[in-house]
Amino acid sequence: MSKASRLYHQLSTLVTEQRNPRSQHIDTSSIAEILRIINDEDQRVAHAVRAESAYIAEAVQLIVDTFRAGGRLFYVGAGTSGRLGILDASECPPTFGTPPEMVQGIIAGGPAAVFRSQEGAEDSEADGAEALRIHGVTPQDIVCGIAASRRTPYVVGATRAARAIGCKTLFVTCNPRATFTLPVDVAICVVVGPEVIMGSTRMKSGTAQKLVLNMLTTAAMVRMGKVYENMMVDLQMSAQKLVERSRRTMMIVAGLDYVAASKVLEAADGHVKTALVMVLADVDKPEAQARLAQADGFVRRAIRGETAQPDTP
Repeated sequence: MSKASRLYHQLSTLVTEQRNPRSQHIDTSSIAEILRIINDEDQRVAHAVRAESAYIAEAVQLIVDTFRAGGRLFYVGAGTSGRLGILDASECPPTFGTPPEMVQGIIAGGPAAVFRSQEGAEDSEADGAEALRIHGVTPQDIVCGIAASRRTPYVVGATRAARAIGCKTLFVTCNPRATFTLPVDVAICVVVGPEVIMGSTRMKSGTAQKLVLNMLTTAAMVRMGKVYENMMVDLQMSAQKLVERSRRTMMIVAGLDYVAASKVLEAADGHVKTALVMVLADVDKPEAQARLAQADGFVRRAIRGETAQPDTP
């Protein structure tokens, strides 16, 4: 069988490449009907993600273990999948105060592919493996492949290379687990069914992938002590919006007025966690910092004066 024939066979059997019987008359539908069809299909996505919750939880634990050991999370994808990985990675520093290298996105075709499609860039497994080398991926890191079809050569090549050097590996796909044959530590198979427009995986598949990536990093960061109650407390005050958000957090959680919140943040050098512990535990900055260090950065434990506890799933 020729390479082209193999590819045709692969695509013809993928759930994400099938025709959707519920949208076959979309070309003759009114605008309102088109939107209803799209929305009806989108409502299936959240349920499909929930069905993979157990596997997502396993993946989160591996990510947390990696972070605690000083490793990094790398997303690898092509097209929409690659852009979603870059998007999720780029949002971690301002949201959770993480260093930019802690979560990184790699896309087939490089930075240019973020803004303009580089379709042929996804066809080489060797290029995917080489991308890991260029980014300095080590056995201490964890690599998450993202490909709606599962078959994208660039992503497969990167995932195989990651496993070969000893990395933990994850994979997010939108085809059934029964057809998933790539050896990884955790596969997340969110089966959203055929797309509204056949093969347009930027739609339901992209939405599903975005939801999963949100869950992976958000849950991991919560387990890393980046959140107090449901508030972002490790954000970086790098923009006026984030400065005001920090003040508002102090006002809501600690019951301070605007001026008092500003003063305590200034005394804490702009570090929201330190400011919270200072106020809620009624201690000075050095003591608050010592408590946070002892509690591995968890504000609730630091307020109580508790030490770090073993992580539990």
